[in-house]
Amino acid sequence: MDPAALKNSWALVAKSGDEVPLFFYSHLFLSHPEVREMFPVSMAAQRDKLVGALGAVVSNAAQLDEVVPFLQQLGRDHRRFSVIAEHYSAVGASLLATLQHFLGASWTSELAADWAEAYGLVATVMVQAAEESAEETPAWWPGEVLGVDRRTMDVTIVQIRPEQPLTYQPGQSVALEIPYRPRRWRYFSPANAPRDDGSIELHIGLVPGGQVSGPAVRSLKKGDPVRLGAPVGDTLKLPDDGRRNLLMVAGGTGLAPLRAMLEQLDRRTQPADIPMVHLFHGARMPWNLYEHQQLTRLAKRPWFSYTPVVSDDRSYPGQRGLVGSVAAEHGPWTGHTALVCGSPAMVAHTVDELTGAGTPAAEIRIESFGTTTSPGGQQ
Repeated sequence: MDPAALKNSWALVAKSGDEVPLFFYSHLFLSHPEVREMFPVSMAAQRDKLVGALGAVVSNAAQLDEVVPFLQQLGRDHRRFSVIAEHYSAVGASLLATLQHFLGASWTSELAADWAEAYGLVATVMVQAAEESAEETPAWWPGEVLGVDRRTMDVTIVQIRPEQPLTYQPGQSVALEIPYRPRRWRYFSPANAPRDDGSIELHIGLVPGGQVSGPAVRSLKKGDPVRLGAPVGDTLKLPDDGRRNLLMVAGGTGLAPLRAMLEQLDRRTQPADIPMVHLFHGARMPWNLYEHQQLTRLAKRPWFSYTPVVSDDRSYPGQRGLVGSVAAEHGPWTGHTALVCGSPAMVAHTVDELTGAGTPAAEIRIESFGTTTSPGGQQ
């Protein structure tokens, strides 16, 4: 297998832009019409997610060891779409046909063999992970909406009870499918530590143009059936050293997993086991600080400090600016582990600000699931 040939050929194909996913999906659906129902009715948001991720991963198959955990998680996640081994063959055949179409005379027998070998390695890792997961957990958990709280104009808090126990750790995320957007899954982090009744709380923020967030915020109601995917993520979590002081920085509903960790800490019975925690929660306008009252009450604990930050209201009497900048200015955070969660732009800015202020990158924890290749995507 020639790694350079794989990368170079994919770079050439990618230059054709939107024509690549159009050809790929046309070939896939015409040759295997049975897989069409696994994808959203509207493909507008799907675009090049699947073929783009496949090309990027497969063309780097020479470094497969570096992405094995990601591929294994991807394989497990695909179970909720009822993906089986035969579907990987269908997708692989359409990928090779797409490469052949756009590479033309450059599609040699040697290059075809390299791509087939690379895709086979990737697919095998994903299939094996899915098969092993099937022996222990369901493909998804049916659940019911217990309650809906429209906390602000663009944030809804949803209480859900899975029909079967769903074990997770604070900081992990679960994929959610709502009845108003079938086959469109989006990851949300439970905002609570595990409860005795198994229910979970999700904070859903309205994203402009979002395919899932809009109906989730506006339409979800008590009694609605939902489906939940297996918990994922192992980076954004409390340090193994339970007494290490914590800096938490959240943007918008990125507060959810951090709030779950705060609840986890608050359950500890020995004060000596609870580290000092300082949370910065950023929002555009004051009314977007949707957990302000609850966090203010929690700040009465001797171990917890809370700083709300507003970026777009110049009349706000408290801390103003971007939350990452404000958090960095309140440093140095020597001896702290920093937990950062929010939009990709907010996370990137906060990490830059903290490292620029002297926080070692190794002490900053974020969560990233990489590029999704799930049919439902993440919108």
